[in-house]
Amino acid sequence: MNFSTLLSLLLMLVQLWPCSPSTQNCSGQNTEPSFTAVRRVKRGWVWEPLFATEEQNSVVPVYVGQLKSDLDKQDGNLKYVLTGEGAGGIFTIDENNGKIYVTQKLDREKKPFYTLRAQAINRSTQLPVEPESEFIIKVRDVNDHEPQFLDGPYVATVPEMSPEGTSVTQVTATDGDDPSYGNSARLLYSLIQGQPYFSVEPKTGVIRMASQMDRETKDQYLVIIQAKDMVGQAGAFSATATVTINLSDINDNPPKFQQGLYYMSVSEEAPVGTTIGKVFAEDSDIGENAAMNYFIEGDSSNVFDIITHNETQEGIILLKKRVDYESKRRYSIQAKVVNRYIDDRFLKEGPFEDKTIVKINVEDADEPPVFTLENYMMEITEGATSGSLVGTVTARDPDDDDCPVRYTIVQGMHLKRLFSINEHNGTIIATKPLDREIASWHNITVTATE
Repeated sequence: MNFSTLLSLLLMLVQLWPCSPSTQNCSGQNTEPSFTAVRRVKRGWVWEPLFATEEQNSVVPVYVGQLKSDLDKQDGNLKYVLTGEGAGGIFTIDENNGKIYVTQKLDREKKPFYTLRAQAINRSTQLPVEPESEFIIKVRDVNDHEPQFLDGPYVATVPEMSPEGTSVTQVTATDGDDPSYGNSARLLYSLIQGQPYFSVEPKTGVIRMASQMDRETKDQYLVIIQAKDMVGQAGAFSATATVTINLSDINDNPPKFQQGLYYMSVSEEAPVGTTIGKVFAEDSDIGENAAMNYFIEGDSSNVFDIITHNETQEGIILLKKRVDYESKRRYSIQAKVVNRYIDDRFLKEGPFEDKTIVKINVEDADEPPVFTLENYMMEITEGATSGSLVGTVTARDPDDDDCPVRYTIVQGMHLKRLFSINEHNGTIIATKPLDREIASWHNITVTATE
């Protein structure tokens, strides 16, 4: 019954209301009127929330729910009519009792709800007894979708020796089922492979370090994470993702010489800058964490030098000053290697350096005799007779003082006609009288040989 019908009825009641002494007497004299209020009884549709379960296969219609008007006296005088999304096809209604049925398989992921309208019609007048009402049939989810990892494959890097609990990365799976109903889309993550080095938070998929690991022992791990829906209940689906976890290097290893003692040699003839040999320290770290510098400690640093080969990380020992076999035949030097970059976190584990001893022997070279003077000045009186002494030159063999030396004059023949030298003792004599007016001086070149 609508509002206009109720208002007309109320007016009719007022007009037909009987007189009473308090309102109007029979002679028609008016007194103050008095009314008794008539209250409208609220009427409407009555039904429970309506749901239809997806993915149901049935040869007969499946009951969804019932619509009912509170004006229905269940005497067959009302007829229920259904319109809107899916009415007459997906959904049907029993016009006698308002029961709704679904006739087709539904897919919540394609359409989660349907909006329909209902009418209650008086069969006699074919007029609605209630205003048309709109309602929704929700499609109830079933677990028909597997979890999926959409961002894989996963690759992550974490520093070696990271403490337990350090976050490595996060994996996320999605599920097409309804997250607001049941457990079909509620996922739990677990570790299939990767124990005891890693762990995963069940609800978030965050992977964490479960123990400290050394890159020098193993630098890469394959971790398999499972995402499972239904919180472990029957009929659950699952999916897995592989996460490649690389351990990045930190400087947690000192350099170490391959040998505690090295032997090398250098010729006394070697010029300054000559490479004498190489030393090498191993470092288990990589990159800049393995970079190192070499040093020579002690007094020998003024004779020898050491430089670092940046590509091979070898220490190259060079001659800084000429050596002399006859003066010193053996050197013992101490070489030190130090990491170029130090991680303060590991200083307490000891110095990031190492030392070794290098023994260098000086090799003797067959050196020519050496004159006691580079230049000799000698005088002789002109006209001196043949055989007169001019002077003496002296040379010695640096390798052996007892080694005999032979002397010769190497200038032209005219000098040999004027002078001669004793090949054994270096005594020079004039072989004929000399005339100062012809030549006041003479240059003589003498060689000494072993």
